Amino acid sequence: MATIRTTILCPACRRLISRDETTCPWCGASYPGAWWRRGFGFCIGDNPQLAMKIIIVINVVMFLISLLLNHGQRGMFASLTPEQGSLFTLGATGTIPVFRFGRLWSLIAAGYLHGGLLHILFNMLAVYQIFPLTAREYGVSRTITIYCFGGLAGFILSVLAGIPMTIGTSAPVCGLIGGLLYYGKSRGGRWGEAVSREVMGWIISLALFGFLFPGINNWGHAGGIAGGALAGFLLGYRDRRQDNLRHQVLAVCCAVATLLSLGQGLTRAAVAFLWGGR
Repeated sequence: MATIRTTILCPACRRLISRDETTCPWCGASYPGAWWRRGFGFCIGDNPQLAMKIIIVINVVMFLISLLLNHGQRGMFASLTPEQGSLFTLGATGTIPVFRFGRLWSLIAAGYLHGGLLHILFNMLAVYQIFPLTAREYGVSRTITIYCFGGLAGFILSVLAGIPMTIGTSAPVCGLIGGLLYYGKSRGGRWGEAVSREVMGWIISLALFGFLFPGINNWGHAGGIAGGALAGFLLGYRDRRQDNLRHQVLAVCCAVATLLSLGQGLTRAAVAFLWGGR
């Protein structure tokens, strides 16, 4: 009886190979069919749509929880604007949470909180549009790292700039914009120039929006763009460097750090909810 050889996509170069190969014949990756490589692929995979949907779902869930903390049994949808106290409990960041209360974890958690329905709607539309574009050039693993690093850089700069309280996905989204900006400038050519023009349009729109409307965290936007560009430079993009295990490990570390940070806020929210008798 003939043996059927199962084919897989190499986790490094994404080309079709046999699972039994000890070395990828295309890129030379060692043991591309090993369980630990498939395990990382199962967790974060090479599916930008799935990763994007997970980010959106987490943001929506955190928004609903912030509303629940506001209104409890009186009706969580009575108002679609979370109170400042609810956002602080869940992980709003800034000089007050970081310096006065030592909540360093809020530098990550704040990227999944929103101040109102329009706020989360516009940010989720941005994630929906920009995340797959970034993943096409960097791969999902590096895109997750750029997203998280951009958010962290944006909120760190916000704290250093003296912003008392801030929230929103716009900082990590700006990280994606920064990553695409680096890609376009570095790659060059017609495609690189087209990407650069598109990204510069987004950046100019962000700047105008930030200066015309009050309450916009321009420091978070600027820090996110700078952090995303730096992450893109350090990680490289697919045209110059194939995905590898280090990229996957970094993405998993970012995911774990995010879950731990959100867990801090959710634990405090559960205590506040129960203690308040709601």
